[in-house]
Amino acid sequence: MHISGNTILITGGATGIGLALAEAFLRVENKVIICGRREDKLVQAKDKFSKLQTMKFDVANPEDRDRLYHWVKENHKDFNILINNAGVQKAIDFKKGTTDLQGDENEININLQAPVHLSAQFVPHLMTQKEAAIVNISSGLAFIPITIMPVYCATKAALHSFTLSLRYQLKDTSIKVFEIIPPTTDTELDRGARQRRGQTDRGIKPGIVAEATIEAMEKDDFEVAVGQAQFLRTSSRNEPERVFQMINGL
Repeated sequence: MHISGNTILITGGATGIGLALAEAFLRVENKVIICGRREDKLVQAKDKFSKLQTMKFDVANPEDRDRLYHWVKENHKDFNILINNAGVQKAIDFKKGTTDLQGDENEININLQAPVHLSAQFVPHLMTQKEAAIVNISSGLAFIPITIMPVYCATKAALHSFTLSLRYQLKDTSIKVFEIIPPTTDTELDRGARQRRGQTDRGIKPGIVAEATIEAMEKDDFEVAVGQAQFLRTSSRNEPERVFQMINGL
């Protein structure tokens, strides 16, 4: 598909992969809208890239998703690309009961419910566009999970499955459905958990994922695993138990 001249909405676009995507799409002459929960991060993104349009919405909140949908439809009738990027990653020990599940960052709501609901909301509009796309950002951990982050891995596995089905449902429409599968990426996704665990490998730069996304869309390559995520995706089919034990230190 064409990678220029689009109107693009990126959820979780103020930091990390989302901001790298925004920068990359601005560079090739698109109108880019980002949304996020944190006003300060949105302001910083706008200061860095003046052409960005920023809006404060929490996609984990159904009411905010509705407000986002109506705002985009009313203000950007040429909107044609939805990038479901917003995500959160938490270490959860189920031996503690519900302790680690508490807090205002619900992985199921943000990582899975939001992209499913937003896709359902926007598909009728996107079908009216001559060329359109939904891009879901999943994870290599959708294929081989890390046990300390069980809910995150499960939501990404579900997002992968959802993307496959959505692509099939929309195959006779103008909407192309892409899945970008990053490996560990140097972002604040885990809110510092890697550093607290003493993990020195911060992963690849977000810009690498952004460039892989643009290349995939330009080539109509609908499922792209980036870097080490290719190994996890292949291993999930060829030797899942061995690699599961390897990445979990078993």
